[in-house]
Amino acid sequence: MAEKLHARHCTPCQGGATPLSPAAARRLMKALHPDWELTGRTIRRRLAFKGFARAVYHANLAAWLGDSQGHHPDIRFGWGYCEVVFTTHDAGGLTENDFICAARFDRLIG
Repeated sequence: MAEKLHARHCTPCQGGATPLSPAAARRLMKALHPDWELTGRTIRRRLAFKGFARAVYHANLAAWLGDSQGHHPDIRFGWGYCEVVFTTHDAGGLTENDFICAARFDRLIG
């Protein structure tokens, strides 16, 4: 199932969502690009660029993805970098939605 995350769509949170166990999160990490980091309650990927424009493009792409999936990342960017962070605030940690969006982001940026 994990290797097909990029083909799935996020499901709306209904409140009371339960976060994934650390073991389940580690298993799902295997389906993502190796640059993703599991940081407790979040997954994050930092991309480096030479300049500002590509950082903005990637931030906009992450924003578009979040909007299209109804699951919005935290995005930081500036000259030479874009950082995308997923977590499910309603669950107080990571859910499958975070990994679905991360896998879809990986697919979009190649």
